Amino acid sequence: MSESEINALVFLLDDEDQEVASLVEQRLRSLGGSVIPILEDRWENTSFSIVTQKKIEDIIHELQYNTFFERIILWRNQGGMDMLEGMWIIATYQYPELSLAKLKQEIDQLYYDAWMEMRDDMHPMDKVRILNSVIFGKHKFGANTKNFHAIGNSMLNVVLESKKGNPISLCVVYMLIAQKMGLPIYGVNLPNLFILTYKHEKAQFYINVFNKGLVFSKGDIDNYIAQLNIPTNEIFYEPCDNFDIIRRVLRNMVVAFEKTEDEAKVKEIQRILDEFL
Repeated sequence: MSESEINALVFLLDDEDQEVASLVEQRLRSLGGSVIPILEDRWENTSFSIVTQKKIEDIIHELQYNTFFERIILWRNQGGMDMLEGMWIIATYQYPELSLAKLKQEIDQLYYDAWMEMRDDMHPMDKVRILNSVIFGKHKFGANTKNFHAIGNSMLNVVLESKKGNPISLCVVYMLIAQKMGLPIYGVNLPNLFILTYKHEKAQFYINVFNKGLVFSKGDIDNYIAQLNIPTNEIFYEPCDNFDIIRRVLRNMVVAFEKTEDEAKVKEIQRILDEFL
């Protein structure tokens, strides 16, 4: 369908005949995400009634959500190997025009700064100290304790811009840089806290990115679990996969929208979670 034909349909959304308007609305929804730029242009540059403006906003949101849904399910079905792509897809829920290339460029810059100071013959602990120095010292990343449940903490672009995040988003930034350097650093699903582990056949230790990269041991995790008074579980000590990380990010998003009482968005994210479980 040509742009002029789509424009004609958009104007018919304002038709006084509600049956015509309803049929046009269904037709626009069926055309998919390719019509979004035209709808946005008409919304910005045409004087419609408040009702019609709301219709256009709803159509745009539905089409954007469908694109988001399709992307995240495709990512899962293809194996979820690219963590950066997964986090980019998550961020497009709030920022549908966000570029994956932009995120990659920002991660590459952080990687380059760390790579400049790293040597292959360094001890693993020293490599982690370099990462900590670059991420928390030079670039000033840190915990967003004031707005812990804010939705921005789950949006990688916001975290990279603000240098603030929750445990899992900060861990993802750290892990993306570390793995790009070839370091065996992975996520670990602890109750109430997401951490990282450096796991190699000759060494394993843990990193609390939310506490500026504090290094600790298995014994510290034992004590943490004991304080929570819950049964121990192997998953508290071993690397998790990218699906586990995305699921946890989605759960954080549900909590964030529950805090702001945005039930529509809670349902939309819960639908994604239901597909992942």
